[in-house]
Amino acid sequence: MNKWKQAFRVFFRILRDAEYAQWLQQKEDERAQGSRPAARRSEAVTLLAVLQREGRLVDFLQETIDSYSDAQVGAAVRDVHRSCRSALERMFAPGPVLKEAEGEAVQVGKDYDPGRMRLLGNVAGEPPYNGTLVHSGWAATRCELPVWNGSEESIPVIAPAEVELK
Repeated sequence: MNKWKQAFRVFFRILRDAEYAQWLQQKEDERAQGSRPAARRSEAVTLLAVLQREGRLVDFLQETIDSYSDAQVGAAVRDVHRSCRSALERMFAPGPVLKEAEGEAVQVGKDYDPGRMRLLGNVAGEPPYNGTLVHSGWAATRCELPVWNGSEESIPVIAPAEVELK
């Protein structure tokens, strides 16, 4: 019941006191603006946007390449590879999960992390296991995606449409 009394008091004070009404409206507006979250975009879309902007990766992957010669595809791949590799290096600095060279003998302890190592071949019994490193894996040594500042409508946009003006 106390809230009802307070509500009536505020209501009648607003009717009598224009300055108070204006102050209350200002507080309500500030609260509404502050509670509205900024548009958020998936980091996956941001990554695709960077790879598209810098290496035209999405254009390349979406293109049907059946009609092109191997030489034409190879030439296109070289540019896409160079640009996308540079972007990945700048944002993630990928490094090997395991320091041993591929082809070297590796012992897998009983406390191994399946997120860091995938066991192939004849996996039987309990660790430790002995095997040969087939691929050293990749791990991000940093993660520096660009900050995205866009509108709600542009959240899913990987690459904006390009319009040439004449």
